[in-house]
Amino acid sequence: MPLGIGLPEMLIVLVIALVVFGPKRLPDLGRSLGSGMREFKDSITGSSKDEDERSTIEPDGAKDSDDAVRQPRS
Repeated sequence: MPLGIGLPEMLIVLVIALVVFGPKRLPDLGRSLGSGMREFKDSITGSSKDEDERSTIEPDGAKDSDDAVRQPRS
């Protein structure tokens, strides 16, 4: 493991965190830590959810054919 931290040291840190923060707040802290790390990684790599969502949007041609179906005939 990095920095010479092994399994026994990790367990000690987790037990201390459990005692300090309590069992109710520990999952929330883990969630916020994970989302913070994800945001940091996205800022470093330059990717975001908006770019991923744009790639799944249908092409303009498919959208026009759907609009033609919904409009009544004149």
